[in-house]
Amino acid sequence: MITLYGINNCDTVKKSQKWLQQQNIDFTFHDFKKQGLSEELLTEFVNLGDWSTLLNKRSTTFRQLPDEIKNNLTDEIMFNAVLEHPTLLKRPLLQMNNQLHLGFKDTQYQELFK
Repeated sequence: MITLYGINNCDTVKKSQKWLQQQNIDFTFHDFKKQGLSEELLTEFVNLGDWSTLLNKRSTTFRQLPDEIKNNLTDEIMFNAVLEHPTLLKRPLLQMNNQLHLGFKDTQYQELFK
């Protein structure tokens, strides 16, 4: 099963959805804003990746975090911050075959689905 995670109004998420649809690839879309982010799902993401790849430090949400959080990025602090603000995660997140693939590039998806 393929699940695409993100938010509906993200341009990169829209591009990845369009690409998957054009290739007739079945997937489920999980919108963090509508469906939320559970502790269990975030734990699964962390187990499949790590904070250095999952965290979007260029996001507006990250830049708006208090300095006490940005300057003290322990696993526990980041876990709680991401639960509160799922848009801190890079998007889209594509989960397939017990692997997590971050972002979208046409060439990346072509390689994944060949």
